[in-house]
Amino acid sequence: MARPSSYPPELHKRAVRMVAEVCGDYLTESAPIYAAMTKVGIGSRETLRKWVRQDQIDSGQCLGTTMEESAQIEAMKTEIAELRRANEILKAAASFFVAELDQPHTRSERSPTSTGTAYGGVEPICSVLTQHGCEIALSTYYAWKKRLTSPSPRSVRDEEAQSSPVAKCEATAAAAGRARTPAGRA
Repeated sequence: MARPSSYPPELHKRAVRMVAEVCGDYLTESAPIYAAMTKVGIGSRETLRKWVRQDQIDSGQCLGTTMEESAQIEAMKTEIAELRRANEILKAAASFFVAELDQPHTRSERSPTSTGTAYGGVEPICSVLTQHGCEIALSTYYAWKKRLTSPSPRSVRDEEAQSSPVAKCEATAAAAGRARTPAGRA
């Protein structure tokens, strides 16, 4: 990918227009480029020559790849690279699932994806995904798994409060910020 031009687009257009206007006054192709380059203040003859060539291609005077086509080609190359990368990640992940399915399982055996066994499990899958640029830590997986299997402290408190009327009364009093006193004492 080319670096951005240090010259403003207005200067670019003006220099190309100057070369096109004085082209018929000179015998060689490089003479009008040199004349325009010195008048406008461009540091390199080759820079202006490339601008003139690209303008001729964009206007249809010469054969070549236009700027619009170049941008489309670059976008397609980027998309192809992203799709290939995603395809490699999916292939790597699929190979682990296929290996897991090839292993004989009994009903009493726990799933190898939930344990850290040698023939499958979370660790190898996370390491392959990390190698392919998809950063997944084991701690992230296990934290997600814990959230699925264990209830939150608030849901435990709510369940206890709803289980008995006395506990419900205590929970209400605690939420109000006052201590519960036995009946008849104040």
